[in-house]
Amino acid sequence: MQTFLENRTFDEIQIGESASLKHTVTENDIKLFAIASGDLNPAHLDADYAAKSVFGKPVAHGMWTASLASAAIGTLLPGPGSIALSQSTHFCKPVYPGDTVTATLTVTKKERKKHVILLDTVCTNQSGDIVLEGQATIMAPRKSVRVRAKTMPGIRLRQHDRYDAFIERAKASPTVRAAIVHPCSAVAIQGAVEVRDEDLLDPVLIGPRAKIEAAAKEAGVSLDGFDIIETEHSHAAATKAVEMAVSGEVSVLVKGSLHTDELLGAVIAHDSGLRTERRISHVYAMDIPAYEKPLIVTDAAVNILPSLDQKRDICQNAVDLLHQLGVDEPLVAVLAAVETVNADMPATLDAAALTVMAARGQISGARVDGPLAFDNAISMAAAKTKGIVSPVAGQADILLVPDLEAGNMLAKQLIYFADAIAAGLILGARVPIVLTSRADPLTARIASAALARLSVGMTYTKSGS
Repeated sequence: MQTFLENRTFDEIQIGESASLKHTVTENDIKLFAIASGDLNPAHLDADYAAKSVFGKPVAHGMWTASLASAAIGTLLPGPGSIALSQSTHFCKPVYPGDTVTATLTVTKKERKKHVILLDTVCTNQSGDIVLEGQATIMAPRKSVRVRAKTMPGIRLRQHDRYDAFIERAKASPTVRAAIVHPCSAVAIQGAVEVRDEDLLDPVLIGPRAKIEAAAKEAGVSLDGFDIIETEHSHAAATKAVEMAVSGEVSVLVKGSLHTDELLGAVIAHDSGLRTERRISHVYAMDIPAYEKPLIVTDAAVNILPSLDQKRDICQNAVDLLHQLGVDEPLVAVLAAVETVNADMPATLDAAALTVMAARGQISGARVDGPLAFDNAISMAAAKTKGIVSPVAGQADILLVPDLEAGNMLAKQLIYFADAIAAGLILGARVPIVLTSRADPLTARIASAALARLSVGMTYTKSGS
């Protein structure tokens, strides 16, 4: 990046004079150009489509290459103060991601009457092949200009693709029947339609028929093809759903428009038949554009102030889920405000104890370390700065939070400040329970259903104690 931009006036410019500007095109360059221009031609953006084209893979927009020549005119020759009158282009060869393109301008003519210059514009790739050639007619500046180049903001494309692999994996597994418990709002009934249409779950609707039909009417969707099991009210719907799960009629429970406590109360009742040896817990599977892989935050919705033994179960539930998703040895960061054990900070004591418990087999199938502050858990640079030597620091798969308040605040900060998408699931019962919010986007609801489908059949036994 040039610190200052200086122009060449009409009088200073000589015929035969030239200048060059070089840039290596990336996939993000292509996506940003598509966003700015609105050109969403799949030849540039869709690898499967482009594979069948004459190019064999995605190519940069032709006008992206032309814009590099235009950038050279505006910043180098003549530079600031130039006025473009015309620019012709002939596209000679495709430009692929990874190609280094050099735009070279050469002055071929000067017309003093209007202070116009003619430029040959040639763009070549790293092999010297001409990818674009043309001409530009430019009104050159008459006065010298030297200005500080503007510092442009960094741009990070917020791509949500962390869920893709396990959604496809879920779709390839056998379809499972799911009880949608009390779907008596437009959002809840729309969610049932979405997971059915995505071929992720086979939903059965449980609740007051009249309210379900009213919700469908409000949502503008048809109930054709849905099985509806009528109950008098939400409490009865929760009880019926649990009975169906115990009998094997359904393999997943999905929270509709009833309160979370009402559904979980039916699940954990002593005579429900869905309790296991483990404490139930909630996981947020986060798709965070700024983080290179999916990230689990637990527990942010069920256990308010978990004991050490309960934290062990919360941790093991999340580890077992990642095993289902194909992660052989998840990395668990036990969070606290600091990375050292402090007797006045109970979260650090629990973190240290959980680390030892994992080393002795009381938490299995994962590498657990703590206490770790949030920055050290997810940033290798932060961990190195503080001299932290840890198998987990900077690359955590699971963030085990001290309590529900910390987890809830962390998850919502990631959602609203870091543009994360959070799939919500409750584990630890004999069937997975999908827990979504009215504010969740479609992608979160689809991902939650996929997680549930993949976690069907998980068993919950205590690790060695």
